[in-house]
Amino acid sequence: MRTNFVMTILCSAAMIGLVGATSCSDRREAQQPAAGCDSPGVTADEITIGLVTADTGAGSGALASARSGVDARLGLANDGGGVHGRKIVYRWRDDASSPNQNAQVVGDLLRSGSVFGLLSITTALSGSLDTTSAQGVPVVGLAVADWARYPNLFAYAYNTSPQTLGRYIQRGGGTKVGILTTGSAVSVLQSADRFRTAFEEIGLSTIDSIAFSSGADSPLHVARRLAEAGADTLVGLTSPDDFAAVIAAARETNLNLAVSISLSGYSRDMLPRLGRALAGVTIPVYFRPFEAGGTAIDRYREAMIKYAPETQPEQEFAMYGYIFADLLLRGLEGAGECPARETFMTSLRKVRSFDAGGLVTPVDLTTNALIPLDCYAFVRVNRTGTAFQVARERLCADDTTGSTG
Repeated sequence: MRTNFVMTILCSAAMIGLVGATSCSDRREAQQPAAGCDSPGVTADEITIGLVTADTGAGSGALASARSGVDARLGLANDGGGVHGRKIVYRWRDDASSPNQNAQVVGDLLRSGSVFGLLSITTALSGSLDTTSAQGVPVVGLAVADWARYPNLFAYAYNTSPQTLGRYIQRGGGTKVGILTTGSAVSVLQSADRFRTAFEEIGLSTIDSIAFSSGADSPLHVARRLAEAGADTLVGLTSPDDFAAVIAAARETNLNLAVSISLSGYSRDMLPRLGRALAGVTIPVYFRPFEAGGTAIDRYREAMIKYAPETQPEQEFAMYGYIFADLLLRGLEGAGECPARETFMTSLRKVRSFDAGGLVTPVDLTTNALIPLDCYAFVRVNRTGTAFQVARERLCADDTTGSTG
């Protein structure tokens, strides 16, 4: 049982807003290749990649900080001498979360012959995957399980294990789960069904999913439905605002939930507005939580402050941008002093323990396209709604904390 990684972290992206300015240049002039190196985008002192994100359109609010995370990681690398003596720069394009526009902007980048590969932080990558695969262009970034068949695509997670979420519920005393959704998109409904099936496989009971939109539905009605069905746990595949409204209604009706989990909302910017309403709510996190601290988190924060000071570091998509950029750098390092696209892909696919410098659970890139991410962390909004606290630094689908290697 698996749940698409993009679906999991973007289930409410269209509803969840700061666009990071780049410290890397958007270079439009033609570049001359390095002597002896004729790969696209490679010169004697730079490697240019294409960065495709959703600056407008559905999901753009959630994705906005990702570009700042990219700037932070590339800035750190470039200050250290780059990769094999070359600085890494990018040309940025907005695909507006549209597969058709994604195909257009990626086509533009590739036709220019001036980008080595792509860094993709968008939900619309399906618009260009066939093209990049046919041309042997490496792509690093957000991915879903359906894209695992593309050998040129690299991600640290394609899908996540909903059983891990179920284990957290069981540890919290939950026994019967209600799932709250927003909208009727097929992807949302399919994801809800996957969660229900996974929960039942490990011994949890579930009730029918409940659709809710704060502009049209009554949160009190939802709370009463949960109570009547005997649910003691609520999982939200919805926006933090909608989830907060239902949680408030549950309290008003004296529905005591043992566990409440929102799949989105891990951002300090959210707390002043929704923190009190979401007090006690848990959020899964697919990297080392900011609150866990440590050397890797300190390094990330310092890079964000130095290279992307306009962005609050404690935002999940800033972290995702940083991690994806780190994965790209790993591939460039393996490609050698005269990088070629093929050697980039071959060397990166052989990496058996990618951890982004300690920010993620070690991932085997030789197999991760087919194996769900089954160990991750959980944070909880504290009782006063003013901060997040680590609820579980690491929990796995087999109900263990996994290896620490």
